[in-house]
Amino acid sequence: MTDIKVGVVGAKGRMGSEVCRALEAADGLTLVASMDEGDPLATFIESGVEVAVDFTHPAIVMETLEHLVAAGIHVVVGTTGFDDARLAKLEELLARSPGVGAIVAPNFGIGAVLLMRFAEVAAPYFESVEIIELHHPDKVDAPSGTARQTARVVAAARTAAASAEMPDATTQALDGARGSLVDGIPVHAVRLRGLVAHEEVLFGGEGEILTLRHDSLDRSSFMPGVLLAVRGVADRPGLTLGIGALLGF
Repeated sequence: MTDIKVGVVGAKGRMGSEVCRALEAADGLTLVASMDEGDPLATFIESGVEVAVDFTHPAIVMETLEHLVAAGIHVVVGTTGFDDARLAKLEELLARSPGVGAIVAPNFGIGAVLLMRFAEVAAPYFESVEIIELHHPDKVDAPSGTARQTARVVAAARTAAASAEMPDATTQALDGARGSLVDGIPVHAVRLRGLVAHEEVLFGGEGEILTLRHDSLDRSSFMPGVLLAVRGVADRPGLTLGIGALLGF
C-alpha cells in the first residue's frame, strides 16, 4: 500500500511542529510538505499532498481551507475558532468539491473525546452541570473549542431527555462571574502559565457530585488522534466534526 502524502500548515507552531515529528515517525504516512503563514500553498499541490493538517490561526484558516479544498486536498483541522458560521462556510466549500473530506476537531486527545462522550451519557441524570476549562495563557480563544463542544453535547443530551431547567438563584453578579453560557451550560475559562490543556465537567445532584476531568500534560497526547484523522479523512467525504466517529461513537 502506498503511503499517504501529508502536508502540514502551521508547521513552525507548537502543535504544527509536534505533528511533523509524529508524521515522520508514523507508518503509512509520509510528510512531503510543511509550510507556515506566508508560504505559498502551491507547494502542497506541487508536492502531491493528499491530506493537509492545519494548525494555524483563526485569522487565516478559512482562506487556507478554501484553497486546499478547491485543490481536492482532504483537510484535518485543529485550528480553533470554528463557530456555526465558519462550519457552514466550510460545508459550502466542500459541496463544490465532492469527494473531499474535512475533519474539524476541537480536541484530538483520545481522553478528551472520551470525556465528552461520558459527559453526554451522564448529562440527563443530574440536576446541575458546569464546565471549567484550563489552558496556557497563550491561547487566543475563550472558552476553548473543546469546552464549547462539550457544552453543546451536554445540552443536547439534556434536551433529548426533557431535563428540567438547572437551578440558579443568582440575581446579583459581577460580569463574567457565572462564566459564559453555551447552549445554557455555564462554561468557565482559566488561563495560567504552566497549564497545557485541561477540562472538568461538574455534575451535581441531591447529595452527590460527579466530576469528569481530562488533563493533557504534553502536546504529544494529541498526536494519536491527529494520525487517526489523517488516515481516516479520505473515507469520510464532506464535513466531520471531531474524531468521535473514528473511534466508533
